[in-house]
Amino acid sequence: MPNAKDFFTNMTVPMPLHKKLYLVFRNNFIKIRKRQNCCGHYGEPGC
Repeated sequence: MPNAKDFFTNMTVPMPLHKKLYLVFRNNFIKIRKRQNCCGHYGEPGC
């Protein structure tokens, strides 16, 4: 199960806010669709 520390660490990645939000939605959609705790894109926002 993902924890809050990893979430906030991944959100501090230096990139534009719009790209972070896109990656959060994309990676969470992948996790929901595959019914897994990780989307496979380690270190990206939302994973």
